Amino acid sequence: MPSKSVAVGSSVGLHARPAAIIAAAAEDLGSAVTINGVDSSSSLMLMTLGAKLGDTVEVAGDDQSAVDKIASLVEQDLDA
Repeated sequence: MPSKSVAVGSSVGLHARPAAIIAAAAEDLGSAVTINGVDSSSSLMLMTLGAKLGDTVEVAGDDQSAVDKIASLVEQDLDA
């Protein structure tokens, strides 16, 4: 299973807006991707991680391109 460790780039961490953006993108992928073991297509589950700016999280899934897409979003400041 492909995986990638990335640092959270959003200034508010994986909170409401960044979590919603990531969840929407994950839903459109057609492949399951998790972040620290939780479903990345659920903004509520992402918020329960409590990941803050700079925290390292593990993005994993069955498809490398899907993992890369979600990892790229996690690294960006989506609350800017």
